[in-house]
Amino acid sequence: MARKLNPEHVQAVIDLINTGPYFQLLSMVVRDIGPGYSLVETTMEKKHLNPFGGIHGGVYSSLIDTAAYWAVYCELDENIGLISLDLNVDNLAPVKEGKLIVKGRRIKIGRNVCLAEAMVTNEEGKPLAHGTSKQMITRGLQTIEQAVIAMGGKPLPPKFIE
Repeated sequence: MARKLNPEHVQAVIDLINTGPYFQLLSMVVRDIGPGYSLVETTMEKKHLNPFGGIHGGVYSSLIDTAAYWAVYCELDENIGLISLDLNVDNLAPVKEGKLIVKGRRIKIGRNVCLAEAMVTNEEGKPLAHGTSKQMITRGLQTIEQAVIAMGGKPLPPKFIE
């Protein structure tokens, strides 16, 4: 029998991670997460640009890494963390302004390693960047509980409903 994800947990996680300092630095917002998917957005600002006036490759990398991570999270057991092992980013088109929409998708969850991908598009759906991320499953390390403690948040509702 498949476990049912607790929507209160999902919303609490989204609220928590969106207050993270790095997310705020990049004005990156996780809009939705669920089994096998995530949705992340940011609106381009001057801080996202390289010295030549286009998006810095590190912005694409951060968006893809984030969307891939959260596309895997909802299917893992409670108190399981992830650490990115490898991130591959393909820059498909330059961008200087506008909203970036990033859709993450779980490819496979293994016993110790997960694989996910993310596509960055503009509001019209034009592909701007694509990437894959391999993530190591960690038991008791970099868990959402540890994020709550590090950020001074309140304990979260259970991840799954009986």
